[in-house]
Amino acid sequence: MDSKLKLELQKTATKVRMGAIVGTHAAKSGHPGGSLSIAEILTYLYFVKMKIDPENPKMEERDRFVLSKGHAAPALYSVLAERGFFSTEEIKKLRKPGEMLQGHPDLKKVPGVDMSTGSLGQGISAACGMALSAKHFGDKYKVYCICGDGEIEEGQVWEAAMFAASKNLSNLTVFVDLNMLQIDGTIEQVNSPLPVDKKFEAFNWHVITIDGHDFDQIEAALYEAEKTDKPVAIIANTVKGKGVSYMENQVGWHGSAPNDEQCEIALKELNEKLASL
Repeated sequence: MDSKLKLELQKTATKVRMGAIVGTHAAKSGHPGGSLSIAEILTYLYFVKMKIDPENPKMEERDRFVLSKGHAAPALYSVLAERGFFSTEEIKKLRKPGEMLQGHPDLKKVPGVDMSTGSLGQGISAACGMALSAKHFGDKYKVYCICGDGEIEEGQVWEAAMFAASKNLSNLTVFVDLNMLQIDGTIEQVNSPLPVDKKFEAFNWHVITIDGHDFDQIEAALYEAEKTDKPVAIIANTVKGKGVSYMENQVGWHGSAPNDEQCEIALKELNEKLASL
């Protein structure tokens, strides 16, 4: 990857993390940990990979994105704001009554959101439907989806995986955010879905394993995804709470918002990261 582009993407991912912190702090609720872990994936998709137009969010030929782990909405809202779908000031109104940005994405209210999600396990099925529609009507758009590693404990995910392979949905790419933590503990303690790669392979998907914070690996994986005739699962090894020292790998930050002092520390660290780039 071009070094200048990578630097800009790193800066943007840091800003996406800052937005997630600002939003959850302002709301006094939300899910910062799993939002921070997907910042690079979202940044690459929205600033490099996907065919989208902030001026025309419903453009028919646009690529589609489904945040199946809908509780990570703060990260999605933040990247949409950075990309120009709406003002970054909206982030400060997260979860406020009557405002646009609520706890889970709403396609009827938020420009750039293609699917309302939040009921875990269901988003990937919607992504399959979008991909099947494109195949059926001969449309060229691609469908991208992010699932959580705790989320894939849901049986519906594997029904969708079986469906995608049986329908040859080569226009579907699913990232699994493998940060190894969910609301009640580690994924191994709760209901281990490991080995995730072997499961998707058994469902006849093309599987790629990457460091989900490495832009070069994200780019290479998405390039590889274009070369197969199968649906693609990109297993992204990530760190929950990435970028904020006291949140990293701490299960307690799955669904807890930072208080004033914690927010100040987090933004200081992220601003220092931004300044160093």
